[in-house]
Amino acid sequence: MTKPILSDPITLRIPEDVLADIETVAQATERSRSWVIVRALRAYLQQEGAEILAYRRGLSEVAAGEVEDLDEVLKT
Repeated sequence: MTKPILSDPITLRIPEDVLADIETVAQATERSRSWVIVRALRAYLQQEGAEILAYRRGLSEVAAGEVEDLDEVLKT
């Protein structure tokens, strides 16, 4: 399995109770805290974040003129 390309390290402050849960999951799964956090972020981006990203893509498409006339779409 190839390793993913990683970014530069970032600093993140999170509530202590959240960190405690992350550490518990990391210990139970024998994974690093970073692994748990990345999994959590990916899950967010696939759910709630996906809607935000799709909305932003839509705005970019409209700004670029990549639109269809609704009346024309409904005719087909």
